Amino acid sequence: MAQLLGRKPAALLGVATGSTPLPVYRALAAQVAAGRADVSRARIAQLDEYVGLPPEHPESYRSVLAREVLEPLGLGLEAFMGPDGTATDVQAACEAYDRALAAAGGVDLQLLGIGTDGHIGFNEPCSSLASRTRIKTLTEQTRIDNARFFDGDISQVPHHVITQGIGTILEARHLVLLATGEGKADAVAATVEGPVAAICPASALQLHPHATIVADEAAASKLKLADYFRHTYANKPEWQGI
Repeated sequence: MAQLLGRKPAALLGVATGSTPLPVYRALAAQVAAGRADVSRARIAQLDEYVGLPPEHPESYRSVLAREVLEPLGLGLEAFMGPDGTATDVQAACEAYDRALAAAGGVDLQLLGIGTDGHIGFNEPCSSLASRTRIKTLTEQTRIDNARFFDGDISQVPHHVITQGIGTILEARHLVLLATGEGKADAVAATVEGPVAAICPASALQLHPHATIVADEAAASKLKLADYFRHTYANKPEWQGI
């Protein structure tokens, strides 16, 4: 991200919530604090948002990203783009966000996490690989998992979200998917080595011309070609970057 901003100071950075990307945001903030990166012209784009939570709710993803990304980087909401989760016409809000991303020149780099079932954003298994930004119904397991952010009360967890679709995500110029822990090993293997199939939404990254998977040893433990991937990474030309 810092290298991209060095080349393109007004880059549009797509960010994700969750614990996995937090070290990335902290490292970028440290570079900014040390004067090694300039984010003053950067723009931040949201991946997904709960439907029905007001923007000021502490667990709206807008609030979460303000705390975890914008404030540490010294950016204000004027640098932020996201869908309107409180819109009366949710479908219109989804379409408006797709148009806004295109009008902004498109996302330059999109950070992604991955679910244990291979979902990216809130594109659950069997989501269309051509899908656009749209409303999705959360699975009961996802609501149970997210209840920890709502004082353990699942009744407070919204049933619906707005998410960039897989087709929307694939329009970013560079996709960087982060995965840590053994619990993500099956999903990473399916994403990288499995067939491109809606049952594993992240497998659509195989169709992208510039996708990077960053996985720790535990998350990479079920890759059949792990040794090959280590070898090619160790021998990449410096000019190629990631």
